[in-house]
Formats: sequence, C-alpha cells, structure tokens
Amino acid sequence: MTHSPISVTDFQNQLLDWANAQGRHDLPWQQQPTPYSVLVSEIMLQQTQVATVIPYFERWMTSFATVESLAAADEDTVMAHWQGLGYYSRARNLHKAAKYIVDSCNGEFPCDLKALEAIPGVGRYTAGAIMSFAYDDYGPIVDGNVKRLFCRFFAIEGQINSSKVVNQLWQLAEQYTPSSESALSNRNFAQALLDMGATLCTPKNPNCTVCPLQQTCMALKLDKVHQLPTPKPKKVIPIKPATFGWALNNQQIYLVKRPSEGVWGGLWCLPEIDLADNEIAESKAVGRFRHTFSHYKLAAEVIHYQPAKSDGQWFDNQGLSSIGLPKPIKTFIEKHLNDVSD
Repeated sequence: MTHSPISVTDFQNQLLDWANAQGRHDLPWQQQPTPYSVLVSEIMLQQTQVATVIPYFERWMTSFATVESLAAADEDTVMAHWQGLGYYSRARNLHKAAKYIVDSCNGEFPCDLKALEAIPGVGRYTAGAIMSFAYDDYGPIVDGNVKRLFCRFFAIEGQINSSKVVNQLWQLAEQYTPSSESALSNRNFAQALLDMGATLCTPKNPNCTVCPLQQTCMALKLDKVHQLPTPKPKKVIPIKPATFGWALNNQQIYLVKRPSEGVWGGLWCLPEIDLADNEIAESKAVGRFRHTFSHYKLAAEVIHYQPAKSDGQWFDNQGLSSIGLPKPIKTFIEKHLNDVSD
C-alpha cells in the first residue's frame, strides 16, 4: 500500500491553486477543446515535446477540421501532414480512429472511459484525457509526467514501466482525480498534473524550491528526488546497416511505399535493397546517412541502382511535397537532388 503523505482534497486544492497562477493556459488545444481536438493533440504529444507539436497540430486542424474530414482523407495526405513528427504508427492509428468513429459511432465520440478505449489507438491514458479535457469529467491520466511526479511525491521505487509500479500509479491517479460529483474541474486538474511534471518536477534539475507540494513530497523528505523514478539500466544501442537504392530519371526519383507495419510504415521511401545481388554490390555509392531510432541506430548507405520491377513510383519535386517521407530520407533526397541540379 502506497503511503499517502497528504489528503486527497489538500493535494487537489494545492495543485489547482498553483496551476491557476503558474500553469499553461494558452496552448492551442486548450482553446474550446472537443473530443476530436483532444484526441489529435494527445496522439501527437506521445513522445513528442509541446513546442514541436504546436505547428503540426495547427496545420492538422486546418486541413482536417473534423473527424469526418480526417476519415475521408487518403493515407498519403495524412502521412504527409505527419511527416517529421516520427513514430508514424500514431498517424495511422489516428486515421483508423477517425474511420471507426465515423463508421461505428455515427461520427459521435463516446462519453465514457470504456467506450473511448474501444477506439483504435486510444488507450487508458488517452481515454482519460478525452474525458478530462473534452468533457471536464472524471478521467484519470498517467503519462510520463504523472509517473515522474507520483514516483517522487509518494516515494515509489522500482522500474517505472514495470506492471507493479504502473498499477500503483494508476491506483493513485484514480484515487486523487476529482470524482464526477466534485465541484472541482477535472479539466484543470488534469492539466495541472501535466504542467507540474513538465515545468517543475522535470527529469533533471526539478525546481523543488517553488513546488507547492514541497512540504509533503516524500522524495524531498527522504533526499531521493534525484534517485526517483528509479533509473533504467543502461543498454547498448545496436547499430544496424542498411542499403537504399537511388534511381533518377529526368529529375524524378524512384520511391516505394513501405508496408503499413514496421519502421516508417506507410511512408514512401528509397527502396531498401539486398547487397547479395552481385551487380548491385558493385554499384557506385551516392552517399550515407545515420538515424537513431528508440532501439537502434541506422547506418545507411545509398547507392545507384536500376529498378528491376515496377513496385514503386517516380516523383518530381511537386509530387514529393504531397506524400509522407521519413525525415532522414527526405533530407537526403533534397540534398542530393540539389547537388544534381547544381
């Protein structure tokens, strides 16, 4: 049983008082939030910083103002709008979610946690965020910021993503989130939790001296602020080689669409080729690039080759601007197309 250093009511009130004065109130998705705009912002914010997301969110909401317009869009258009944000499965899940809501929910978002979790790509956290931010109703949330805040405040030790710790954190979130009958705003409380983790209880150099919870924070009392959450064991990130093909024809570049699942799923890319082919192995190198994924580093070489089959398409500059490309591939193409034209 996790020790509670403060009453639920005091925790809620102290957090809300701080957020009212110091929290973030001008983020674009905070303005007149709807279930759809909350869904878009929360999917974009997964593993991506707020400052990076803002222009993507604004452009997305301009192009796909409603869940119906997103559901009706073709995949290439959707992926082109996501280009550069990374973790592209999020874009595909968002597209699937829109289609599900239109086809299975008559275009209306559910308004309870379990029904929201049935939407493709919507997990426990996102469902809670939609309940809190869109409906201002009971919706516990546990993301990276909340995990860090709770692990420190309640002095929870253990690997932060272990089932034991995650279960503890969700139990606390359920306990400390204002109930549906509470006079407190769930919208404000959820934002306060996120703001506290993002601006005060940060991974490095947390600003404990101005934290409204400093008097009751267990990690601060035990001098364990910098030991919590428990650090992950360091892993050596492997380097994986890959070879991509470069084929030009009248300033058009040959690309193939990658499978929906896997790395860069659903994006257009230079063809990945097998160096076991002796003819290809002797081809001249165009250049190299490196890219770091979450679990490995890609060491890529790009070589001249002639497409042997028509499983791709040729794109000119205008065509390239209308499709989704992995960022390192896009950067490489732009640089080397400019070199050719120069």
